[in-house]
Order: sequence, then structure tokens, then C-alpha cells
Amino acid sequence: MGGCGRPPGPPDARTAAPLGVAAGAGSPTFCAPWWCRNRHLQTFWGPLLRRGRLPLRRERVDTPDGDFVDLDWLDGPAEAPLVVVLHGLEGGVRSHYVVGLLGEARARGWRGVVLNFRSCSGELNRLPRFYHSGDTGDLDTVVRRLIERQPDQSLGIVGVSLGGNVLLKWLGERGADVPAQLRGAVAVSVPFDLVACARVLDRGFARAVYTASFLRTLRRKVREKARVYPGFVDVAAVARARTFAEYDRALTAPLHGFADEVDYWTRSSSGPHVAGIRVATLLLSARDDPFVPPEALPDPASLPPCVELAVTPHGGHVGFVDAARRRRASWAERRAIEFLTGELK
Repeated sequence: MGGCGRPPGPPDARTAAPLGVAAGAGSPTFCAPWWCRNRHLQTFWGPLLRRGRLPLRRERVDTPDGDFVDLDWLDGPAEAPLVVVLHGLEGGVRSHYVVGLLGEARARGWRGVVLNFRSCSGELNRLPRFYHSGDTGDLDTVVRRLIERQPDQSLGIVGVSLGGNVLLKWLGERGADVPAQLRGAVAVSVPFDLVACARVLDRGFARAVYTASFLRTLRRKVREKARVYPGFVDVAAVARARTFAEYDRALTAPLHGFADEVDYWTRSSSGPHVAGIRVATLLLSARDDPFVPPEALPDPASLPPCVELAVTPHGGHVGFVDAARRRRASWAERRAIEFLTGELK
């Protein structure tokens, strides 16, 4: 009852090869507890039941366009490797997976820093704009400043969900021009194809539970922003939005220079950029992710040699509740830091 064999039925041709951990990754495969193999239970586990706080130091960084982002620092020895963590949609420094990743880094004596995307640090950003799935400018700004401060440091980045999409898109855009100090990257539960993912999230159970939850906080931020910038978007249309298609059509696309929501999703998807990555990168996904359909995952045969893909049968979205770990900690968080340990030498 607690074994970890293949799920019944024929495997998907595009994801059969990297069940568990991709060849050469050098880590035991993921095993979900027998009682936690439902995709939604895996997804709910962390937000509902994982608790924890770490002592962090906040720093505000001004951006070139006159706005700001907030960084939350896990301090440590100046010579220790540094891990940058990018959170998911409407996440932040208190997200369970952020705390988990920083805890894994601290256990190795590393430093960590969380990049809170604009409006996700507890304070709305200054400008009449927000963050979005394809905006790589703030990540580029922060990485450059970190390296300017300490040119001899070893740097790794972990991006989760939307943060993973931003990370992979940035890595692909930079290609061979990625800073030499960046030794490795990990992306967890990435929505590689935003068109396919939005269509999944905009129907049925996912729309009623996940999408509704995200849109509640997104609409609230728009109402708050409208008090400072009246009419910056069609606030009434945003208030009516009950799907990502409606929300991104009313806000994300016009506010950030896209023709419509499909143009935004298409141009912001990380999938087409993965082929351009030139730094050691690990991709961790679950086949039963309720946000990311299997057809959205990259074809292992199309990946560059420096990119490893691991697709587990179970895990949900940013779940990966591990049968082998006490307190049911996340296998993906441990695996991410293990991978970086091999690169940040």
C-alpha cells in the first residue's frame, strides 16, 4: 500500500522517461505517502498545514523605472553560497515553500534571499503596474546588483511556479550571457505553457477553488491601486473577472503592453525559452499537477544538455509531500538544494 511503483495505465510518451529523477540526476526518486496521492491533497498540504518562520532582514531595492522590489535576507557568512528564491503567483516570503527552501539552505550554512515580486511584499508598488509571469526585468536587476556587491560569490536560483517561469524565461533570454557567478538553477512546478495552464485553471474544480482564490487577492490589489491611480485600468471589468482569461484581458494585457490575454500568455511562456538555457538547470514537475497539464511539459528530447527534467507521478502543484521525511517535508525543496550543492562548489 505504501510502495512507489509506476501508476497504472500507459505512460505519457512525452514524460515516461523522466519518471522520478532524470537520468544522471543522482538522487532517490520521490515517493508520495499512500494517503497523499491525490493531486489536490498534495497541493493543499503546504498552504494549509505547513508552518514556520525564519529570522530575515528586509532590504528595499529601487528599480530603474522608479519603482521598487523588496528583498528578504537569510544572513550567513559572506563567503557562503547565496540562493535566490522566486515565489509563485500571489506568494511571498511567508509561502510554505519559500520557508522550506530557506530552511534547507540554512541547514547547509548558506545564505538566502527572497525576491518579492512587485506588490507581493505587503506593500503595493509605486507605479500603475504589477508583476506578471513573463516579466524578467526585476530578476535581471537584482542579480546584477548582487554580483556587483560581491563579484566572487557563488550564486544559485530556485524559482517556484510563476517564479520558475520567470527564471527559465530569463535564463533562456540571457543564454550564454548569464553571469559566470550563477552556477545553477532549479525550477519547480513551472507553467511552461501559459495558454494550456490558463485553460485548465479556468474550468471546473480548478476555477472554483484555485482560480477564485488567486483572483480574490489580485482584485483587492487592483482596488487599492485604483485609489492612487483612478482609471489606470477598467476596474469594473477587473471586478467582474472570474477567470484568468477575463482578468488578464482586463488588466495584465493592457497594463503591460500585450494585445490581449492570449498574446500575454504566449509571449510570457517559458517553454520556448528553455532551449536557450546554458547554465546547469533542474526542472521538477508532477504529472498530476492540477495547474499544469502533462502536454504543457517540455519534451525531454528537446532539452539542452545542461537541463535535467524530473517528472514524478504524484506531487500536485508545489506539493511533493514526501513519505520518507519526518513532518512530511517537501521532496522538491530538498532535491533543489541537493542539486545546487553539486553546482555551488
